[in-house]
Amino acid sequence: MTRLLVLAMLGLKPMTGYDIKVMLELSDAERWGGVLIGSIYNALKKLEKDGYIEVASIESTGHRQKAIYQITEKGKAHEQELIIEALEKSSVAYPTTLYSGVSFAFKLPNPRAIEALATQQKILEHEEKAILAGFEAKRIAMQGELPALTQLAFENMLEIVKVQWKFVNQAIEIMKKDKNNSLK
Repeated sequence: MTRLLVLAMLGLKPMTGYDIKVMLELSDAERWGGVLIGSIYNALKKLEKDGYIEVASIESTGHRQKAIYQITEKGKAHEQELIIEALEKSSVAYPTTLYSGVSFAFKLPNPRAIEALATQQKILEHEEKAILAGFEAKRIAMQGELPALTQLAFENMLEIVKVQWKFVNQAIEIMKKDKNNSLK
């Protein structure tokens, strides 16, 4: 995914590695893109080695030099391949850890299981706030002109968090009602 994000950024305009890093941080790409922002520098090296990007110019600031990269024609073709791959790849991800915990929560005293799920609710609330902040940052960075598919992606992330929160809340309600389904 990192390669796709780097190529996509360079498809917008030539940039330094730092510029790409800042843009991805600003749009909260670690959350929605599942990439480590620091990995872009390795991706830049590999993409350049493979001929997908090239140094367009070198910028000097004081004693430092920064390479400004641009995407090549070969890189544009590879970017399209990566987009197709990303669109075709299964994106269904179940919260398997949570499902395992809920499945065996009956082995805990109900108050302890409820307490753990309440922690999960707080995590989900934090996630929702982070998504909304990332959405707002992206909207500002794009000067209010978010592409419809980008907006759709953010809305979908919010829906997933809401569904997850509903699941956790229902599990808590079941545990509160079912006093016999716990170890004492």
